[in-house]
Amino acid sequence: MRIFSMGLLLGVTSFMSYAGNIEITVVDKQNKGLSNVVVYLTSENLAPQEPVGKMGIMDQVNTQFLPHILAVQRNTQVSFPNSDSIQHHVYSFSPAKVFELELYKGLRANPLLFEKVGVVELGCNVHDWMLGYIYVVDTPYFKQTDTAGKAMIVLPDGEYSLKAWHPRIQDLPESFEINLSVQGDEQITLEIPSSLLPDVKAYENSDNEFGDYE
Repeated sequence: MRIFSMGLLLGVTSFMSYAGNIEITVVDKQNKGLSNVVVYLTSENLAPQEPVGKMGIMDQVNTQFLPHILAVQRNTQVSFPNSDSIQHHVYSFSPAKVFELELYKGLRANPLLFEKVGVVELGCNVHDWMLGYIYVVDTPYFKQTDTAGKAMIVLPDGEYSLKAWHPRIQDLPESFEINLSVQGDEQITLEIPSSLLPDVKAYENSDNEFGDYE
């Protein structure tokens, strides 16, 4: 077992192979698993890869964004259906994507292309309590943790940097960056170093069919 002291606790068990099944568990300071955390691995040694045949879905259900958090790879298209019977006016002023969409029941807007990495915070001009996030990463190796705080990522052996993001985490993803040498299967535990921000939107459910983006 190897321990890395960079604000995160990283325990690794390896088995030799040509590809790794990386199981990542994200926990808070009370050792409780955190759901819907975006975990992703990047590598300078890999050629840029475009998303293949994937489209993200950010729906509106019961005047809430569903899923609350959607992780996508850069240059992925995202569709914004409206499953409510009322109008929504979805917008974002985030540097990673600025847009406005008027959404009506039964009328589907054209998908939007997300070309820049970073956080895209979503709101609705009609319902000001609605809040959602799209997190854009520049790697195909990403997942969101389940209700137990776990995520499994399959990737080739090699040198990677591991990061994590969630709107309740105060620390920047860069402070989570850990250089990792992958050689076979590994089990990793990330402990969030700082206290979490208040849970202003207890609407997350990574097991929901709308939130399953793999």
